[in-house]
Amino acid sequence: MLREIFVPARGQYDNIGDILLRRQLLDWLRPNGPLHIYVGEAPDGYAEGLGLAPDDVQYRSFRAWYAAALRSAARGRASYVFKPGEIQLTLIGMKEHLAMLPVLALVRARHGRVARVGVGSRNFAPLPRALMGPSIALSNLSLWRDAATAGYLGQGRIMPDLAFASDGRAEKRDLADEVRDVLVVSMRSDLDYPSDEWLAGVRAVAADNGLTIWCVTQVLRDDDKCGQLAADLDGHALRWNGTGHDEQEQRLRDLYRLAALAVSDRLHVLVGALTEGAVPAALLVSGQPKGGRADKIARHFAAAGLHDVSIDSAGLSSAQIRDRLQNLLGRREPILAGLAEAQAELQTVRRLLDQVLSIESVR
Repeated sequence: MLREIFVPARGQYDNIGDILLRRQLLDWLRPNGPLHIYVGEAPDGYAEGLGLAPDDVQYRSFRAWYAAALRSAARGRASYVFKPGEIQLTLIGMKEHLAMLPVLALVRARHGRVARVGVGSRNFAPLPRALMGPSIALSNLSLWRDAATAGYLGQGRIMPDLAFASDGRAEKRDLADEVRDVLVVSMRSDLDYPSDEWLAGVRAVAADNGLTIWCVTQVLRDDDKCGQLAADLDGHALRWNGTGHDEQEQRLRDLYRLAALAVSDRLHVLVGALTEGAVPAALLVSGQPKGGRADKIARHFAAAGLHDVSIDSAGLSSAQIRDRLQNLLGRREPILAGLAEAQAELQTVRRLLDQVLSIESVR
């Protein structure tokens, strides 16, 4: 009999990128045992976007989920898998990794399995690293989504971010042969507004390639900026009111399938667009996310074997920005080949996770 797998799937409810990661992991886990999933106070669209199955046990109460995990672990029936994505190594951000230590210890004492797949660190201070030590030591498998996190936390190997995996719900297509006439733009609301040179460079590469500019909202807090960018780029806007996450994801995917180029400073806009065949261009403006690092996109793409997709626009003229973007468009074929290799590596990761979770099942 398979063990029950306890896994948190809550995230930033205004961020469709969090759904991409968590849904992929849940799909991987489901054949290995019944899922007990903590979603917190998720709005309906978020939960639906996760693709929860009828047999999944869903919890909105952390206390009820935690108690169920303790009971199952005490009976020798539980395994635990950490949620993928970015860890903010603060006392609040490390809640899962500290609060779950009693559950992890009990799971391991009763021969269950603990796994951490596709996790990356947002900050790299010494004290949080020490506090993470017990959680990592109790894990049978730790796979980090970038080299900086692996070097910082140790005890594990590097894997591509889970969002690079192909969407099993979508039909198989030849991405290289599709006709594309859209340029997608999506920029973070917590960074500086793009310069006039940045805007002119994007307009120029769109005009040179006959592309219609669409500014999109994949994270709700970016929506106002989306509207302003669409006006300043003489483009269209695909905005979002924060509801119907699954429906907004589908609208975004439909547009990404028409895009030749995706310009953004959000990691999972670029990854999501790439999986639908758009060339990713991290055209960065000045500043960096609060508590984060400006190299986030570059290091996560590097972990997937994809390099030189980031462009620091500081000090560049509009012509230089246009040329850098045009160069990326010219690399479409090797970029798509790199995506295929990353997806093949993710299938290897999935087999490894299956192996770890199946080593000790309930008799």
